[in-house]
Amino acid sequence: MAVTVRRRVDFPMIDMADIAFYPRIYDLAHRCFEEAWALMCGVEYHEMLYEWKLGYPVVDIASTFHGPLRYGRTAVMTMWIESVGASSVVWRYRLEDDLGNLVWTSRQVTVGVHMDDMSVRPVPEDLRRHLEACTPPEGA
Repeated sequence: MAVTVRRRVDFPMIDMADIAFYPRIYDLAHRCFEEAWALMCGVEYHEMLYEWKLGYPVVDIASTFHGPLRYGRTAVMTMWIESVGASSVVWRYRLEDDLGNLVWTSRQVTVGVHMDDMSVRPVPEDLRRHLEACTPPEGA
């Protein structure tokens, strides 16, 4: 099942147009990505990085901005897994505000790497099962 993370849109996220500055959307997505590991797989991302020496950096990204994210709103980020390869994970993101307005969608490919030398690592089977269970929400 897809996971949803909510975050307040704070003033430092806003630009002169009174909307969220686009790099802040990517920062928000990464913060939600980190939080999603605990929700989906029962492991904190920092534990994977420091104890398991396993990270999942983005190697490919495609995004579309659909509308503004305004100060004072709540960002509602829904994430699910499109596919899990031998070492890669394809993530899908849907960002709406708390009024249901579509803000941003993205497809991001991450690859498992060893944190010491960035060599490619396969997706561990226990993580694979949890990731594959993170299916799209209805209507996605």
